[in-house]
Amino acid sequence: MVRALYITHPQVVIDPNVPTPRWGLNETGRARAEAFAARDILPAGSAVFSSTERKAAELAEIIARPIGAPVTYETDFGENDRSSTGYMEPQRFEATADRFFAYPRESVEGWERAIDAQARIVSAVARALASVPAGTLAVFCGHGAVGTLLKCHCGNRAIARDEDQRRMADPGGGNAFVFDLEARELFCDWVAMEALDPGLL
Repeated sequence: MVRALYITHPQVVIDPNVPTPRWGLNETGRARAEAFAARDILPAGSAVFSSTERKAAELAEIIARPIGAPVTYETDFGENDRSSTGYMEPQRFEATADRFFAYPRESVEGWERAIDAQARIVSAVARALASVPAGTLAVFCGHGAVGTLLKCHCGNRAIARDEDQRRMADPGGGNAFVFDLEARELFCDWVAMEALDPGLL
């Protein structure tokens, strides 16, 4: 059994002229990531994994630095593919995200289907965990939608927007849950990184 922690990137610099995978953390997001790292709750020797998208990579680098852990990057940890629409105004994005979760077997406006994104993230996490020694905490830095899909799988829950981090914890991101993929067990639901119980790790 390998217990693992999934953390989403906190607030980002939103720039409609820059592809979303290249958005970085904004001042608030960086401050939250640094404050989490300063809590010193990640054990030395933790294995840190990250999406290759800039915002997740910046989070991973911030939290890995104090424990001297290298970061392993994997494109399959990336957010659901929304390149068909690119940047969307918030109201349209939220409506489209609602449909993404409500109709997981359909491609909404050309987005990657939720069931495909779920299969991808679950497989990628399983591959990563296979490389982690027993007793070592695995930390995954990623994104809200695929994180929710992973959480639904681990918790044996149907894909639904009500499972999304925005509905349960900080709407700006920077949320976490602890899980065991092999046992398909959740040790907590989405919680803001600031409120994560270190006893779960």
